This record gives sequence, C-alpha cells and structure tokens, in this order.
Amino acid sequence: MRDRVLPLQGIHNFRDYGGYSTRGGKLRTGRLFRSGQHVDATPSDLDLIAALNLEKIVDLRGNHERTLYPCLRPREFSAEVLFADGETAGSGNAPHIEAARDVATAEQAHAAMVRLYALMPFRPKLVEVLRLYFGALAESTGATLLHCLAGKDRTGLAAALLHRLVGVHQDDVMADYLLTNEAGNMERRIAAGAETVRANFGPAMDDAAIRTLMSVHPEYLETAFAAIEREHGTLECYARDVLTVSKPKLAAIEFRLVA
Repeated sequence: MRDRVLPLQGIHNFRDYGGYSTRGGKLRTGRLFRSGQHVDATPSDLDLIAALNLEKIVDLRGNHERTLYPCLRPREFSAEVLFADGETAGSGNAPHIEAARDVATAEQAHAAMVRLYALMPFRPKLVEVLRLYFGALAESTGATLLHCLAGKDRTGLAAALLHRLVGVHQDDVMADYLLTNEAGNMERRIAAGAETVRANFGPAMDDAAIRTLMSVHPEYLETAFAAIEREHGTLECYARDVLTVSKPKLAAIEFRLVA
C-alpha cells in the first residue's frame, strides 16, 4: 500500500489510487492520482508532477480555498483544471476546519466529522465537481489528479465512490481511504492543520482533537455511504440520479481505466 505514495516534499498525501482489482479486471496504475493542495510544492515536486503527463485535474475545493491556497504548476503546464464556482464545504473552508467549530476534545471532533460526512455527498457544489470528475474519467485517455485542501475528506469520498462503482472490494476501498493516516509526513500535516484550526477557533482544542480532525476514521466513510443508501436505496441509484453516472458512462469509465 505504501508503495503507491509519491515522495513529494511540499504536497501532502500524493498517491496513485489505481491498481485495485475490480469486477472486470484491475484498475490501471499511473492513471489515477490524488493529493492535497499544491501551494507549497517544491521545484522537485513540480518536476515529478510534470513527468506524470496529467490530462485533467479535478479540484474539489471551493472559491475561498482556491484564493487562499493557489496551486503552483509545472512549467509548460497544459492539464485542464475542473472545479465548481462556489463553495464545496459549508463554511467555505475545508471539512476538517468546518468540523472544528465548538470542538475541544477528540470525542467531540470525531462526532463532528461523522455529522459532516453524512452531509458531504449531497452538498450542491461538491456534487457539481463530482459530476465533472466522473465525466473526466469517462473521457480522459491520460492521467487525472483529484485533490482538495488536505486530500483526505472530499478527495477520500470521491476516490471511494469510484472504487465502489467499479467493484473494488470494500476492504480495499477502506484500506485506500485509511492510507491517508500513513501517507507522507503525517506529523507535518497535523501540525499544519493545527495551525489553521487554532487560528480560526482559538487554542482551547486539545492535541488529540486536532489529530482526530486531521486523520480519517472508518466511521467517517461508512457514514457517508450509509447516508447515500438511506436517501437513494443503493450507491448505483445515487450515482445515476445525483452524479449523472449512467450505465453507459460507467461502462466508459471502466473501458478507460480497467485492464
């Protein structure tokens, strides 16, 4: 699992989320990448990204985040960047920052993240970008990059949706999601998150709460899928009715990505 993590210095959680067995074969490697924001990318990071020959980048962040954290790009950058005009998280900040309001302990942080994940699959602007994401996967012949701010919540949900829809085993779906807790320099990522959260909500939050907000837990993703099934019956119905992933579009995605 750790072999899929790319050794970047200034970009958190950059990794390949292909390679898993599906109902029709195996997801290609070198075609599906995910990460956090790129504002702190080093020159060597940008060189490595350039070598991936990205065709499309799906930016799950909202306008406020893109303004605060503009992504650095390699020279001769030519990938198409897809995003929604508006806010993909309720507060205009990343989900972990949104969840931090009125939180002081790890237990409160965990409960806040669970509540947030129950809402995330239905947020209109996030849904708008998810539609662009699946459209890109159905059309792209090259590599795509999926990212948000921390690369763990919105990105984790989007990657898990793809995995589930193409038939990746649920154990592998969860393992890929939880790899966020090990990918790259987790302590540096937590420290960066702590600085942002405490700047917004004061110093009262304890260190365990910060770690809970900056990590991912099985209950978070399970809550999102449970909410989807509660509202739409099945994931496939949600994909069709909300994300506009019809059977022909899903077949096109599998044609492009499954070998």
